[in-house]
Order: sequence, then C-alpha cells, then structure tokens
Amino acid sequence: MTLAIWLSFVVVCLLGTMSPGPSLAVVLRQTLGNGRKHGVITAVSHSTGVAVWAILTLWGLGVVVSEHPMLYQVITYVGALYLAWLGLKAIRSKGNANFGKDKTVGPYSEAVRDGVMISVLNPKLALFFIALFSQFVSADQSVTEKLIYLGTVVCIDMLWLCSVAVVLSKEKVIKALQKKAKEIDQVSGLVMIGLALRIAL
Repeated sequence: MTLAIWLSFVVVCLLGTMSPGPSLAVVLRQTLGNGRKHGVITAVSHSTGVAVWAILTLWGLGVVVSEHPMLYQVITYVGALYLAWLGLKAIRSKGNANFGKDKTVGPYSEAVRDGVMISVLNPKLALFFIALFSQFVSADQSVTEKLIYLGTVVCIDMLWLCSVAVVLSKEKVIKALQKKAKEIDQVSGLVMIGLALRIAL
C-alpha cells in the first residue's frame, strides 16, 4: 500500500461519511436533545456498527447480503422502521427542558442503542464497503494492510460524527438553538421519517 493509494482511500471514505443520511440525523437528534456527551456516544457507537459491516465485508459476508435480495430487504425495512420510530418520538417531543444544560434527559444507553442500531440496520453500508474494498483491497494483501483500511474507515466515521456533535454543542450554538428546541425536534423527526420512507421505498 502506497501513501497515494491510502490518501485516495481516505478521500472516498470522507465523501461517503460526510454525505447527509440517517446516521447524521440520529447524531444531531441526540446532540441537540441531550447534549454533547450523548452526541459523542452516539457517534462512537455508530462507528462500532460501521466496524462490524467493514469486518464482515472483508471476510466476504457482506457479499451474502448483496446477493440475497430478501435478506437485504428485511434488514432495510427493519432499519427504516427503527428510523421512523425515532422520528415519531422526536415529533411528539414537547421540547427538551434541559436543552443546552449539563443535566441530561435520556440515559447514555439510549445513545449507544441508537448509534449501533442505525448503522447495523443499514445494509447499504455493506454495499458501500463491497464497492470500496473491491477497489483497494486484494486477496494477497497482508492482514496489517487490511487492518489499516479498516481502522481508517472507522476513525473517519467517528471523527466526523464526533466533530458534528462537538460543534453543535458549543455554548453559542446551544444558546441560539435553545429557544427553538421543540421546533428542532419536530423538524428532525420529519427528516428521519422522510429518510425512513426513502430507505424503505
């Protein structure tokens, strides 16, 4: 693996990670609803799910998902239902009374659950990794090189989503958003439901 090849891999990963989608929506929801720690925990948990798909793809199991439409559809619909459920919860929210304060509302376990579920229940990650690794990973590469690719994917995902959580939880940003907590919950809920419908359809 040369530096040029690795940098190309990094660019592709960045583009894939930074594109708006369910993952970003869930991190935003946890950050704006419960604070920085919840957002960061959600981001780290999401990266754990990403690592699972990346490892499975490197082992060849990701191909099973892509070649069995029924399995792919089942995982897709379950993921869409979970995202829609999160969206409905957000819409029904009356606004977070502790929005922007140190005191949190939801347990950390909820942030962990949301982060892991939204990535594990996204079979499109398998297809992304199949397309990605097919261009950069070959059968004759060493375990070390494969681990470098795996670590790069996970670190980029984690750093990007953690950065989003940290930026949105800054005091100036929080003060600007605090008065609109209820509206933000409702908008984020609609976005998540819209994403769920797009995924399912």
